[in-house]
Amino acid sequence: MTRLTALFEYTVYYCLIIIPFALAIAPAPANIFMGLLIAAFLAKKIISKEPLARKSAITVPLFLFFLVTCLSLVNSVDYRDSIKGGVLRLVQYMLVFFAAAEHIRDHRHVRRIFYAMALGITLASLDAFWQVATGKDFIRGYAPVVNLGLVRATAAFKDANLLGIYLSAFLPALLGLALYHAKGKQRLIFAAASVLGMAGIFLTYSRPTYLALYVSVFLLAAVKRSRVILVLLFLGALALPLLAPQSIKDWAKEMQYNPLRMMCNDDRIAAYRNSLNMIRAHPVVGVGANTYMENYRHYKESPEYRNIVTIDYMYAHNNFLHMAAEVGLTGLALFIWFLASLFKGARKTYKRLTCAHARMLVLGGIACLAAFLVNGLTESSLYYSRVAVIFWYLAGITMAAANFGGAKHAEN
Repeated sequence: MTRLTALFEYTVYYCLIIIPFALAIAPAPANIFMGLLIAAFLAKKIISKEPLARKSAITVPLFLFFLVTCLSLVNSVDYRDSIKGGVLRLVQYMLVFFAAAEHIRDHRHVRRIFYAMALGITLASLDAFWQVATGKDFIRGYAPVVNLGLVRATAAFKDANLLGIYLSAFLPALLGLALYHAKGKQRLIFAAASVLGMAGIFLTYSRPTYLALYVSVFLLAAVKRSRVILVLLFLGALALPLLAPQSIKDWAKEMQYNPLRMMCNDDRIAAYRNSLNMIRAHPVVGVGANTYMENYRHYKESPEYRNIVTIDYMYAHNNFLHMAAEVGLTGLALFIWFLASLFKGARKTYKRLTCAHARMLVLGGIACLAAFLVNGLTESSLYYSRVAVIFWYLAGITMAAANFGGAKHAEN
């Protein structure tokens, strides 16, 4: 039993390292390693007769959120989709969260995870450069997309915004290490990956990703009281309208310089209004987990916002509206409770720790989660299977910082 338990521990350990890199390649390898992680984690729990998760202020709202997701099936128009793509998928994500929160316990493991993030960001960014230069990415053969005359990189992702979500979700942790903690070769590695990641983000021309990166870097600089970076961020915001391509300036004029229309586009605003119709109709437990797209056409306004005609099968393009529509305001409130508990716990852990490496783990995790959530204001990133697991993975890493003691740690 001891050897078997060790094998499962070993599997969980390395799957947690590989997942950030696998996500840059394709869904299949990421799903394989996520499956191995979950299987090993559950097998270890069964053999060791351990509870699935440690009781905490964070797990209570999470389990309640799961229960409401199950209850939402009463309004589902497709039980199979709700169970498979809603309930069971949430179970998978929760298990990834629990595995990361429990099994990341030593500094070597954390460093290896950060190296995997750096490698994934490097691969995706180089692929983005290659795609823009040659017309196809070298991993999956995808062509870039063209909007407003701009060639937007997608790398091995199907959409430029998805690439932006992936890069901006992991980059803040590496940037924080490069700026405030790592030394020698580690600093060079993390700095190089950060520069490549920012270049990759630039090539996406994704406005929500730009904002997500800006907010996460501002958060890092504010906590670390880096006046130089805060000034550079301020100057960058002032210079951005002047440096934007002419096609962007012309488009902004068409949008009447309305910040909401410029950030979201009219079709997203139309989707938001239709989402509110869905929420009004089923405010308590929603229309059913994983059935937003199937229900969307039934709640479209006529005419829609500014006479935009949205497609019949569409995401909400906002995590919180999407969630409220599927699992109701009850589910949304529980998820916000989960987020509040997570960030509150991370803040307490950050103040308690004296180990600089563990403190950067907390701060980097918070910055990464902030980037993901900002992206989620204009994308249903929690519902895109390619990138949704990133949120739960990062939440687990952030919570795992509580496993570290207060002793000071010297980097090798």
